Amino acid sequence: MKVSVIQQPPVYLNLGKSLERAVDLIGQSAGQGAELVVFPEAWLSGYPTFVWRLQPGAGMGKTDALFSKLQANSVDLSQDGLQPIRDAARDHGVVVVLGYQELDGEISGSTLYNSCAIIDADGRLANNHRKLMPTNPERMVWGFGDGSGLNVVETAVGRIGALICWESYMPLARYALYAQNIDIYVAPTWDSGATWLATMQHIAREGGCWVISCATALEAADIPKDVPSRDELFPNEDEWINPGDAVIYRPFGGVVVGPMHEEKGLLLHDIDVSEARASRRKFDACGHYARPDVFTLHVDRNPQSPVKFE
Repeated sequence: MKVSVIQQPPVYLNLGKSLERAVDLIGQSAGQGAELVVFPEAWLSGYPTFVWRLQPGAGMGKTDALFSKLQANSVDLSQDGLQPIRDAARDHGVVVVLGYQELDGEISGSTLYNSCAIIDADGRLANNHRKLMPTNPERMVWGFGDGSGLNVVETAVGRIGALICWESYMPLARYALYAQNIDIYVAPTWDSGATWLATMQHIAREGGCWVISCATALEAADIPKDVPSRDELFPNEDEWINPGDAVIYRPFGGVVVGPMHEEKGLLLHDIDVSEARASRRKFDACGHYARPDVFTLHVDRNPQSPVKFE
């Protein structure tokens, strides 16, 4: 089964054009034989890297303008905002894992979440996961997710689960996925570099699963001129804001392709999904190595809402 890991930027903070680009990239991937297409964290419509460049307090006025643009270019599932992606997945017969920014259109109409969708080859939204804990200044723009999306789902290419960026540092969140017979662990991220790659290697060994990780390869030149405070935030046109580092690790560890560093394109590679469960003969974190008489884990999968209707 061939995987295509997307290491192309979106049209930053432009939802309509980013959706068009995503559909095109899915088509390109399918045209090269891919059955699974993976996008980075918050790819729709661009990770809000400005939260790491503005000071809380002094920079809040600028954050407000940027948040407003971010909000206007986020996806509302209550309005079927991922329909173009679902249609592309169905038309090309591919599974898509997509990091995106989700607007809560049902409760508040304004809160944003860092979300990851798994869309099956028939165009069905198989799972939607909201990042449990936004990291450091990310809390200036994103709300907290819940356990309702901590699922591994059966797809046309195998059992897939996803954790977003530093959720992969959360041992219990990882275990919640391992315990669901995961074949392919997807880690859409904004992180990169040696420390992050070491974590991906560890998860492949610990979980006995394929691990696919990718961040958005983004240069300052990719930021449109109409983004508020652009010249102040990204003054060096030659800066690599994020090098990407798309990578695939085999079950029980060992890189098979990547990392794709400071380069834009598609990272394509064939994987044998059956290797995942076979690799657990030596170490099965949720099976013969689990010791359920000593350890237990409870996951609350009830969606959390501040509003209760009786």
